[in-house]
Amino acid sequence: MAELLSDDQLDHILPKLPAWCPQDAALVRTVELPSFSHAIMVVNRIAEIAENDNHHPDIDIRYKTLTFRLSTHYKGGITALDVSLAEEIDGVLDAMS
Repeated sequence: MAELLSDDQLDHILPKLPAWCPQDAALVRTVELPSFSHAIMVVNRIAEIAENDNHHPDIDIRYKTLTFRLSTHYKGGITALDVSLAEEIDGVLDAMS
């Protein structure tokens, strides 16, 4: 069972996730892709990962700009599940950007 990360734990983790920022009990990252179709390809790949992990991000799609919001809703904040998914999203973005 995932436990909420403390502020000290987040302070230690965030330098390893420089594109992410804590916001309202979630990790948030916004990225602009080259085109709408490219953004949707990224979303589809992340959807596959999220299904496999059984941990799903909130994704806002605005043309070619994606905003990912990671929070473990049943815990009410950020857990190791969110950190792991953030790392996986970073990997997808690195590979597909």
